[in-house]
Amino acid sequence: MVTYSNPGPLAFDAVIQRSDASGSAGFVHFPWSVSELFGVKGRVPVKARFNGIDYRGSLVTYGGPEHMLLVLTEVRRQLGLEAGDTVHVQLELDTEERRIELATDSREALEAAGQLDAFTGMSYSQQREFQRWIEDAKRPETRVRRIETMTGLVTEGKSLK
Repeated sequence: MVTYSNPGPLAFDAVIQRSDASGSAGFVHFPWSVSELFGVKGRVPVKARFNGIDYRGSLVTYGGPEHMLLVLTEVRRQLGLEAGDTVHVQLELDTEERRIELATDSREALEAAGQLDAFTGMSYSQQREFQRWIEDAKRPETRVRRIETMTGLVTEGKSLK
């Protein structure tokens, strides 16, 4: 179990960067040393607020020494912001247990397949991706198909992406 130092609430302004050529994902650079503030060099779970929009995520590195915080496409849409725009970020260490509350149909499918424990053993972000993917289905038959696919992937020990 990782022990984090808690520096208390932090706030900064940052420019949203694109993390790939398609622009489907974005991030902001964290302007301080994570090891000095949080006492670790790796991932740090945080509760963030982008211009008033709440988000639970993590400060992470992607091959470099700097930490960054993802700005999901959904959050950017709500904010009306794109890569190159400045956003005000407030964040704090997230010490609460991260849990996904599954819809009844998803939970029942995992239980029927004997895979509910495997699903709950996945990381919070993997669980969240499955949940979003299912909840974003526009048609009932698409939702059913996605639940079946999720159950199969969990059975195989695979994530959505």
